[in-house]
Amino acid sequence: MSLNFNIRQAVLLKVPKTEDGLREMVEDAISKGEEVTLPGLGVLFEVLWQDCSTEDQNEMLSTLRERVQNVTQ
Repeated sequence: MSLNFNIRQAVLLKVPKTEDGLREMVEDAISKGEEVTLPGLGVLFEVLWQDCSTEDQNEMLSTLRERVQNVTQ
């Protein structure tokens, strides 16, 4: 028997469909600090990334680079 489990699809089926629900999901995942929630946040980032212009992607990369540098200093 073959198991074909698609994490992206599973996350997208369970993700809240309202802005309040999405905010709660993101804030809950961050505040608990549990690594089990990271794949879900990664899927949300992927959806956001794919729908952004190159300019928006570059702005996100710049912000991420700055924040990562601040955390690692």
